[in-house]
Amino acid sequence: MKKIFSVIVCWLLATTLFSQDIKGDWYGTIKLPGGTLRLVLHISQTDTGYSSTLDSPDQLVNGILVALTRFSEQQLYLDLPTIGASYRAQWKANGFTGSFSQGGKDLPLHLSRQPARKPQEPIPPFPYPTEEVHFRNVAAGIELAGTLSLPAASGKFPVAVMITGSGPQNRDEELLGHKPFLVIADYLTRNGIAVLRFDDRGVGKSTGHFASATSADFASDVKAAVAFLRTRKEIDRKKIGLIGHSEGGMIAPMVAADEKDIRFTVLLAGPGIPGSQLLLLQQKLIMEAADTPASIVKVQQERNAKYIDMVVHADHLDSLRPVLALQMAKDFTANAKATDRPDSSVLKMTEKQAADFATPWMQYFLRYNPAPTLEKVTSAVLAVNGSKDLQVPAKPNLDGIKTALEKGGNKNFTTKEYPGLNHLFQTCKTGLPAEYAAIEQTFSPEVLADIAKWIQEKTKQ
Repeated sequence: MKKIFSVIVCWLLATTLFSQDIKGDWYGTIKLPGGTLRLVLHISQTDTGYSSTLDSPDQLVNGILVALTRFSEQQLYLDLPTIGASYRAQWKANGFTGSFSQGGKDLPLHLSRQPARKPQEPIPPFPYPTEEVHFRNVAAGIELAGTLSLPAASGKFPVAVMITGSGPQNRDEELLGHKPFLVIADYLTRNGIAVLRFDDRGVGKSTGHFASATSADFASDVKAAVAFLRTRKEIDRKKIGLIGHSEGGMIAPMVAADEKDIRFTVLLAGPGIPGSQLLLLQQKLIMEAADTPASIVKVQQERNAKYIDMVVHADHLDSLRPVLALQMAKDFTANAKATDRPDSSVLKMTEKQAADFATPWMQYFLRYNPAPTLEKVTSAVLAVNGSKDLQVPAKPNLDGIKTALEKGGNKNFTTKEYPGLNHLFQTCKTGLPAEYAAIEQTFSPEVLADIAKWIQEKTKQ
């Protein structure tokens, strides 16, 4: 889904500092043959000098220790032995300019106080009011925080609740240098549609525990958001809708099926086939797009199908994890004798893999079939996908959504596949997740315009 189920962590990283007061956060971008890589350096002052850690947001890697942080005579030096790298830089008027060295290669790296911003990201002040809001999910006993943006005109407005994809996401659905929900909210609000976007439970300013929650729990958070909007005088209660991306496109129908006054539902790369099928298909397509040999793809598909089946049919995940870890370890060392005990280092690795895979969220997702829920949705539905989406492939999922809606008697829906767009609705080359961060575009302008026009049409009366 939006967050890839297996994230491949790359190697390249870097760091920074500053002249007089170098404490705090520093931002930079390295240009690579296949795109760019953002870096964030966090510097703290110690009794003897400085210490620092490094984040690589595009690789979802945080807290890399910098063994040595030295700043003297406007020169900065960083030593990162865990990744075999170093950084030397000279303080300039607007930050540090220097060279990041790794693997015998020197790459230019400039560090400044300002994070990199993608071209589509709107800059305040905005030509419309925004408000920090808080609302409670009473049943879960948590408070959710978000941003409500309202069109500049007066009156009561249609409103869209944004629903993030899988993984802990803030209200902007921020990932890999992009803030797609901020871009979408800005566009819709400028076109007369109010938008509520909020931090996932346990993320940002929202309370609660993310790791123990399932899609059903997140659906209850969305219902709390809808209930909150019904109390707002600026909102037309008859024109409340949902926009869900990826897993959010699975959650939106869950809410729309229960809340019969939902006016419209937009599914951005939402699943239309069972989770167990989708995960296998996703993994297969990503491996094939990355030119993985067919023999390896076949073996991995067989192994993944086995792991999925174990999780789907497990009665108790706690007791499953050691069994799953042992199976993964045996598969990893496939040439060993059946009676051999896997190496302790291998088993330690697979224990972590099993713990990450055998979770309540994953079990719920793998067991979930969106079709019965889609059959109960009576609101207007717009389901869109990109033709190069490798995570929620367009044809099988749009076909599944269409079939389910028709079976339920819903005739007020539109499905559309956009050529050349990936899972984030970016114009792309391969559709591989590795491209996401390198692409400057955050969200297709064509899809933005189509969503706004469709919502306007469905809420004009």
